[in-house]
Amino acid sequence: MHLFPWGLWLLCVASSSARGDSGGKAKSCSELRQLYGSKGFSLSGVPQAEISGEHLRICPQGYTCCTSEMEENFANKSRSEFEGMMKEASRSVQVTLTSQYKNFDGYFQDLLNKSEKALYDTFPSMYGELYTQNMKLFKDLFSELRRYYRGSNINLEEALNEFWTRLLERLFKQLNPQYHITDEYLDCMVKHSEQHKPFGEVPRDLKLKATKAFIAVRSYVQGLSVGSDVIKKVSQVSLGHECTRAIMKLVYCPHCRGMSSVKPCNNYCRNVMKGCLANQADLDTEWRNLIDSMLLVADRFDGPSNVDTVIGTIHTRIAEAISNMQENKDSITAKVFQGCGNPKISTKASSGEDKKRRGKTTPDDKPSGLGLEKLVSDAKGKLRDIKDYWVTLPSVLCSERITAGSVNEDRCWNGMTKGRYLPEVMGDGLANQINNPEVEVDITKPDMTIRQQIMQLKIMTNRLRNAYNGNDVDFQDASDDVSGSGSGDGCPDEVCGKRLSKSSSTRQPGTHAIPNQSGRGINGASSKSLPSSFLIFLSMAVMAMQYLWR
Repeated sequence: MHLFPWGLWLLCVASSSARGDSGGKAKSCSELRQLYGSKGFSLSGVPQAEISGEHLRICPQGYTCCTSEMEENFANKSRSEFEGMMKEASRSVQVTLTSQYKNFDGYFQDLLNKSEKALYDTFPSMYGELYTQNMKLFKDLFSELRRYYRGSNINLEEALNEFWTRLLERLFKQLNPQYHITDEYLDCMVKHSEQHKPFGEVPRDLKLKATKAFIAVRSYVQGLSVGSDVIKKVSQVSLGHECTRAIMKLVYCPHCRGMSSVKPCNNYCRNVMKGCLANQADLDTEWRNLIDSMLLVADRFDGPSNVDTVIGTIHTRIAEAISNMQENKDSITAKVFQGCGNPKISTKASSGEDKKRRGKTTPDDKPSGLGLEKLVSDAKGKLRDIKDYWVTLPSVLCSERITAGSVNEDRCWNGMTKGRYLPEVMGDGLANQINNPEVEVDITKPDMTIRQQIMQLKIMTNRLRNAYNGNDVDFQDASDDVSGSGSGDGCPDEVCGKRLSKSSSTRQPGTHAIPNQSGRGINGASSKSLPSSFLIFLSMAVMAMQYLWR
């Protein structure tokens, strides 16, 4: 991971020639004036030679080239520069996650698109009216699969069950046009379908494999998006007052003291960074958990539930099921008649169209998996590279290109003068900054934005772990964990009725879809008066705590 912009900034700051910190007569401030002007400040009021430094509030009060106004300007400048460099530093991680998201999202959608196109290209010639009269049924299936993948609150197993039920009803009527088959008769047939298995083992096999594949791919792609969103939001966290002072002292005070060429001591820089990035370091545990979970889910893309095979050949499995029913029409019809009785003879004549168009499934070439294998291999390497991002950030920012390094420990800027830096380096995270000698950190006041992102990481990790085990999850926002809303689609059995299609058309897609992480899922059945009152009380409590922390 490269964080060069931060380094270039410090190198620019330290680019003036050495002058030393020796005593004697007042020394020229020409180097400081040059630096000050290069930062866009007016040279009016800038001393030509060193002056007494009793007025300084951040830098040591020795002889100096900085006035109070210059010190304040440098402090403001250091704040804006550091925040800009933090955003730039996080951008490399964000770019990594965003590019991976685009790669996988494009790959998965392409698989589904190709399977759907293959169905539209081959089914008309294979099945004739069996296809043309049921075209919408197939389109609806792929539409539901896409909605599920995008994060909509859809029960995938129910959607697949509904497809096979509707397909069975349509095909049975078309394969037996000489009979008048009522809706009640179809209900009876569907109830017995598990016994005579008109589509063979295809529905059960596809449901098992497709649910695992789709659960894995949508959770993985959303994990990439959530990770990128967390990085973006954390990079926008502003620098505190104490951190601003510490950065100013680290970067610009050597110039005010006439030591432009003296780089900061490495351990001094690390303590400043650990104090300024204490809240960010607390993301480390959940960030690592997220990365580890994504690596596990990526392993699910291969094996028995290979997503290339499952998603890319949905059309061939449907064709296999239809052909099975065509070939076994007589025995299936006999079993249905035995269980549900003989339907009345229809007055409509049979065209015989479908008998002429019985066709075997034409197996397509199965996806090689090489494209996905390369994607997964590349992604795993990049995910491992950013796994320790938060705790290594201070050390990376304080690399030897920036600081004096270990070989110059006696000739570096230690915050007061040129010499060895004696204090020990603090640990990572907010709790370890209680005795930080360089940054005054109130460990009782964690940054709320970062705490919210930690919660987002926890929730996404939980989804990924469920996905790894093949369990479906309700894609909802982190705030749902506080509001008390439950999982599921909020549709009780006694309300939904027996046809998923009758309710799915009115079901709102979960707003926590893959491209946008800021929404929350729809769960109407969970919005009871008691949880709502509790949510109001909890929100007031959180606001009160934030007020006290200020």
